[in-house]
Amino acid sequence: MASTGKLGTHQKALGVNLDPTTYGSFAEIGAGQEVARWFLVVGGASGTVAKSISAYDKEVSDDLYGFGARYVSKERLEAMMNNEWTQIVNQLNKSRGSEARFFSFVDTISARNYSGTNESHGWVGLRFQLQPNGQPNDIVLHINMRDPSNLLQQEAIGILGVNLIYAVFYQSQTKEGFFDNIAQDVEERIEIDYVELRGPAFEGWDQHALLAHLVRAGLAEAVCFLNNGSPAPPNEVLHKKSVVLAPGSFEHLDLTHAVIHERLLASAIQQLCGELEEKDAEPTGFFCLSAMPLIETDPPPEISNLLERIDALRARGGAVLLFRDRELYSMTAFVNRYTKERVRFVVGLSLLVRTWEYRYGRLPGSFLEALSRLFAQNVSIYAYPMSSSDLQQSIPNISATGWQWTDTNGWITAGQLRPPPPLDHLYNYVLASKFLIPMQVPTDLKAEGK
Repeated sequence: MASTGKLGTHQKALGVNLDPTTYGSFAEIGAGQEVARWFLVVGGASGTVAKSISAYDKEVSDDLYGFGARYVSKERLEAMMNNEWTQIVNQLNKSRGSEARFFSFVDTISARNYSGTNESHGWVGLRFQLQPNGQPNDIVLHINMRDPSNLLQQEAIGILGVNLIYAVFYQSQTKEGFFDNIAQDVEERIEIDYVELRGPAFEGWDQHALLAHLVRAGLAEAVCFLNNGSPAPPNEVLHKKSVVLAPGSFEHLDLTHAVIHERLLASAIQQLCGELEEKDAEPTGFFCLSAMPLIETDPPPEISNLLERIDALRARGGAVLLFRDRELYSMTAFVNRYTKERVRFVVGLSLLVRTWEYRYGRLPGSFLEALSRLFAQNVSIYAYPMSSSDLQQSIPNISATGWQWTDTNGWITAGQLRPPPPLDHLYNYVLASKFLIPMQVPTDLKAEGK
């Protein structure tokens, strides 16, 4: 069945039901059985639904899928998918295997609880064949639900699940529109911030490029690239952690700049460690890159260019958060979804000046609103020192005028910067309130005279 135009959820579910070659099972935990329900109510469900199950009781779930894993986790999803796939193949391969393309749809969801105190997120998985007796293929997604009620979240999960099943069978020919098809009609309601693909159906599909596409396409606010191993959903790496964020464009990939970036993040992590108590966990550091251009009138960077910068940062031992927006206050809001521990930005003085010169036209309160959003209760900025010559070269590129400074042995700290009036009054307040914390010139840099 070929896709013709934009189909609604009802049409997609009915189209799958009327295709005699698609046959599978549904195992849904945590948000009703909204995906299976679509196929059961549109007509012709006997041609698609072999089984539908929802194991809410923990003992029942453990008996089916094993002990040990958190109930809303990738490990639990994989156990569900393996179990459901093994059952459908063992039970039906003899009678239907020569003519059916089997699939197993599974999800484990933490939908909004009655009090609204939980994190609304979940894992969605689909194992499927593209032809009878074909090799299985897997797609695994981590999602965040943005609707304000449990009922709306269940509805959105149902639409997403139908979209996913329809897309893998009828819309997987092009990588570019694949995730747009999956997110159709729930773009503002569900965020997809992690994807993993396996099997011959996805041969040549690059996971890192797909994650970057999710951000560029507006389907995720941020995605995470770890420096060792596979990517991970942001909620897993940020959950209740003290965090250092090092934002920048990172356009220069040479060794000199790489060493500077590495030193900047390491120094900030060390400084944050000095704020923590012995019982506190070690802070986590991330380079932060935006998929938006540094200058609004410029075109956005290509995904290949973003990946080149991300790989260069990871090669220096740094994990990377790729954000959709470039404003620091957006990064504050995102990270504070997952942690209320200390969050520290670390920026060079040129980026600090750029932050104060930017006009924040999207906010009704302009710069004042941006500052209030940026400096949440647990957020401060470490300002990394800069040589006087480097800052002097940077100022014209920022189009900043009226900034003055003094230096000490050729180095400038944030405490030695003086913005033009009336910004200087606000700048002095932020300094005095310790929202902005000047870092000292590292001893090794003084010794090197750099």
